[in-house]
Amino acid sequence: MLRLAKYLKKYKLYVFLAPLLMGVEVISELLQPKLMAKIVNIGVANNDINYIIKIGGFMLLVSILGIVGGIGCLIFSSLASQNFGADVREDLFIKIQQFSFFNIDKFKTSSLITRLTNDITQMQTIVLMSLRILVRAPLLSIGGIIMAFSVNKKLTIVFLAIIPISAITIAVLIKHSFPLFKVVQNKLDKVNTVMRENLSGVRVVKVFVRGKHEIAKFDEANEDYKDTTIKAFRTIVLLMPVMMLLMNCAAIAVIYFGGLQVVAGDMLVGDVMAFITYLSQILMSLMMVSMFFMVFSRAKVSGDRIIEVLETEIEIVNPQNPVETPITNGKIEFRNVSFKYEGGSGEPVLENVNFVAEAGQTVAILGETGSGKSSLVNLIPRLYDVLDGEILIDGTNVKNMDLTVLRSDVSVVLQESILFSGTIKDNLLWGKENATDEEIISASKNAQAHDFIINFPDKYQTNLGQKGVNLSGGQKQRISIARALIKKPKILIFDDSTSAVDMVTEKKIQKALSSDLKNSTKIIIAQRISSVLNADKILVLGNGTIVAEGTHNELLKNSKDYQEIYYSQAGKEAAIND
Repeated sequence: MLRLAKYLKKYKLYVFLAPLLMGVEVISELLQPKLMAKIVNIGVANNDINYIIKIGGFMLLVSILGIVGGIGCLIFSSLASQNFGADVREDLFIKIQQFSFFNIDKFKTSSLITRLTNDITQMQTIVLMSLRILVRAPLLSIGGIIMAFSVNKKLTIVFLAIIPISAITIAVLIKHSFPLFKVVQNKLDKVNTVMRENLSGVRVVKVFVRGKHEIAKFDEANEDYKDTTIKAFRTIVLLMPVMMLLMNCAAIAVIYFGGLQVVAGDMLVGDVMAFITYLSQILMSLMMVSMFFMVFSRAKVSGDRIIEVLETEIEIVNPQNPVETPITNGKIEFRNVSFKYEGGSGEPVLENVNFVAEAGQTVAILGETGSGKSSLVNLIPRLYDVLDGEILIDGTNVKNMDLTVLRSDVSVVLQESILFSGTIKDNLLWGKENATDEEIISASKNAQAHDFIINFPDKYQTNLGQKGVNLSGGQKQRISIARALIKKPKILIFDDSTSAVDMVTEKKIQKALSSDLKNSTKIIIAQRISSVLNADKILVLGNGTIVAEGTHNELLKNSKDYQEIYYSQAGKEAAIND
């Protein structure tokens, strides 16, 4: 947790002022019993009204100063904790943006959300409490002991007996609670996982009438989280009754022995009252410490989880001296490329893949589900890194290229059309931030999206719901395609991104690509054989290797794998004609 303390350096003024003002409040509280003792011992005993008013007025002034100190401490500690949390959250989010797909695969999305929200809130709370309670409790304890010692030295023996017992009790309970809170945060991750899956797939849930099943699944995770949390807090809540028992025992001891001294004439009644107040302050401060450690035990787990993300080694980074030359031609060459996912089965997803896509060519990739098509194209912009071999673009290994330059010249249209909240225009500008209206319209026309966009009342300023919920699947795909086309990339990758588009529209898109992006190298993953008939080269993948390569006519003559795919879709009529 101390590794996160650096985020407080910017707010050292707040960190300095909060404890200082808390000191003012503590001094005010420590003076009150002493002043009250004077009122009882002198004012009340002598029936001196003027003395009572004088000391009472001074007590009021001290109380006001204490209130000012307390409010000031709250303000500055809140400023420090909130700014601290905002900075940690920002750095955490920036770190996640730098993650490669390998890193993203390691952390579940629900876990990252918990770390960005709940875990940081826990850390904000501990900073707030550190600047208040962690300052207040020691000052109040030490100050209370000193003040009580100045009142009566003999009765301080009660403190010497009660404080070690309290400290040992706190230590034992905290030791048992620490491991439990790590489990609590993991259970919260599970609740978020179930909730996120349900909300993302709510339409599927309704279509298959699985509402009861999902409710039962959520209840199970929720109950598990509740039971674990109760178990963790059950240990901590023992502190309150134990501390109250110790406080009451100590108070009885003070009243008994103090009373004996009053009877003997060695102590005044006001001093006994002051002593009991100091005792209460000391024990209450110990209870504050116990509550602090209760929160600290959970915050430590949260801090470790945050640091785990911040200190995660990024799998894919720029080389020390990256090639910053933009892609000029777009020639792609795979040389003996092998790849597998971390945590997957022992078998590589791709093994010894070799092929060349010349600049401006259209290369189509076919293959059964799980043959490695998407994995192959994800290697080109270094969303993943190869296990063995190398990928060259215009003769340069992609590992030697500047990532920003590489990905700026490579556009990828993914299988799932992800759109963001905002307008249609906002989403299209993801492709090119400074694109003109003419460029936006041109890209939309090429993607066959312009016609349906202008039919909306607000046209390109139409606000999209979450993930483009107010668009059909085909509309979302066409906007995603337009977003990729708008920057006219040197390499364009379609990862089965026209699956929700009808064949007529798909042909129009292909025609636009062949004319407006004729100099761009195009890699197309497709399920429909009609999408790849005119490709310059077709690769057929099987079990992570290229089992056939050539044009449509070449493969139709020489490849059984391609023939099976072609005739299964084209039917017997095509077989007879061929």
